[in-house]
Amino acid sequence: MTSGMRVAAAAWRLAWRVAARTTVAQLVLTVLGAAAPVTAAWLTKVVLDQLSAPGGPADLLWPITGLVAAGVMTALVPQVMRYLRAEQERIVALAALDRLYTAVNRLVGLGRFEDPQFADRLRFARHAGGSGPAEITTVSLNLLQQVLVTAGFAVSLATVSPALAIAVLVGAVPAVAAEFALARRRAEAMNTVGPIERRELFYGQLLSDVDAATEIRLFGVGSFLRERMLRERRTANQVQRAMDRRSLRTEALLTMLSTAVAGGCLVWVVNAAAGGTVTIGDVSMLVAAVASVQTSLLGMVRDLAGAHTQLLMFGHYLAVVEAEPDLPLPVHSRPVPPLRHGIELRDVWFRYREDLPWVLRGVTLTIPKGQAVALVGYNGAGKSTIIKLLCRYYDPDRGAILWDGVDLRDLDPVQLRARIAGVFQDFVSYELSAAENIGIGDVEALADRSRVESAAREAGVHDIVSGLPHGYDTLLSRTYFAGDELNGTTPGTMLSGGQWQRLAIARSFLRGGRDLLILDEPSARLDAEAEHEIHQGFRRLRDDGTSLLVSHRLGTIRDADLILVLDAGTVVQAGSHDELVEAAGPYAELFSLQAAGYRD
Repeated sequence: MTSGMRVAAAAWRLAWRVAARTTVAQLVLTVLGAAAPVTAAWLTKVVLDQLSAPGGPADLLWPITGLVAAGVMTALVPQVMRYLRAEQERIVALAALDRLYTAVNRLVGLGRFEDPQFADRLRFARHAGGSGPAEITTVSLNLLQQVLVTAGFAVSLATVSPALAIAVLVGAVPAVAAEFALARRRAEAMNTVGPIERRELFYGQLLSDVDAATEIRLFGVGSFLRERMLRERRTANQVQRAMDRRSLRTEALLTMLSTAVAGGCLVWVVNAAAGGTVTIGDVSMLVAAVASVQTSLLGMVRDLAGAHTQLLMFGHYLAVVEAEPDLPLPVHSRPVPPLRHGIELRDVWFRYREDLPWVLRGVTLTIPKGQAVALVGYNGAGKSTIIKLLCRYYDPDRGAILWDGVDLRDLDPVQLRARIAGVFQDFVSYELSAAENIGIGDVEALADRSRVESAAREAGVHDIVSGLPHGYDTLLSRTYFAGDELNGTTPGTMLSGGQWQRLAIARSFLRGGRDLLILDEPSARLDAEAEHEIHQGFRRLRDDGTSLLVSHRLGTIRDADLILVLDAGTVVQAGSHDELVEAAGPYAELFSLQAAGYRD
């Protein structure tokens, strides 16, 4: 099976599985819609022949009744088909989007999300998932109808003049070849335009993003970004304009060819009628047949060209939903038991791509159970990368990370992450209610308001949330309305950066009791008093637990059991705060610089 046929079969399977009744109804109506014009042409021939018969017309009741029925069918079928297609698209789009984002959620790591090619493919897949299967089935049914109409009228032509039927069909061959060539060109143009439109979308979203608005206006870069966006649009327009001009030239030539063929057939029919070779009914039927065969063939070719684009788009969809795991998963993964001894990084080397430099170079360290271990170093030293590896968003290129002696690659990543809680410097501000923003830390707690409020109190955000217009049910958003999804009119509410950070911290408190607590710059947006308060809460949360701390503010990690200093992807110092200060190495230099800053 060719790639195109495989993609079309996948779209049909999906449509049949979730919308079988509308699909069957469309198949039946497609056959009826194809039969109606052929039947009408034959019945018109019968009526005209009887009207022109020497002995006068015979009984015309049945032919005229058939003509009326064919006319009603011709008028009614397209309207019913439009409704069925819209209903099928709604049903299939829901199932297709569910399947797409189920596949996206199955991605274990982050590598695919940071791949520009995957970003383009996912953007195409989103579009194809919404309408692709329905459009492919629609195009397929259109093709079936065109084939049936062409076959019916070709047979009609052949009964009167086989040579005329052959001439009409052969005359369509150049159109078929040209439209297929155009379809390939359109696919190439779409692949060229894809990355350009993604950049245009980036600039457009940036210009309208509420978080970027302040800086854009302060620096006065709105015009600069707008021009960048327009430049990408102009580039895309140039590619598309060239394609449209090629299509215009080709289709103009095809129209002239079609007109010449139709004119030649008409001349033959008129001469044949004048010579008495064919009846007046034959003339009517032949004219209708020539026009319909040419129209159907041209429609068939254009549908095939359109199908080529839809198949290409839906191919991106299938590539996402059928993709192999981004990280290797064990055939029989081990359950992740509670941490009993500790976590070990053993000679870990890592880089994000083969053409990029090493981020970690032979890192070996241990996070003993029940202890607080801190990572310190300049930006780019590898601290955040270690966190990503511990959560198994990536696998080491060399070496291993062991959970109680078991390689993380042998464990179920979902179970592993269920044993980890954390606050990250790039935390997400969800445009959901305040309660949901906290409850996302443990979805099972969303229905337990007391747990959510308890976590908020621990993070010092309960009073802030309680003071919002609708308390914990207040929507935290500037872009959506609160209330009913269709008729909401109450604008959402936004928080300050520090308040958002407290909500993110509350999420980690809600996940308390996990084996490993990761704190990556958890108080970067807080003032000194709030930072002290939050770290007191973290100390309580860390009691009898295992934690990994990352912070540029050395005062917040000085009570850690073990401090590891990273430089250029290697561990260059290890010890307690006092030991490292006395050692007069990189840590002591950093601490002295920060202390001097406070004194100044």
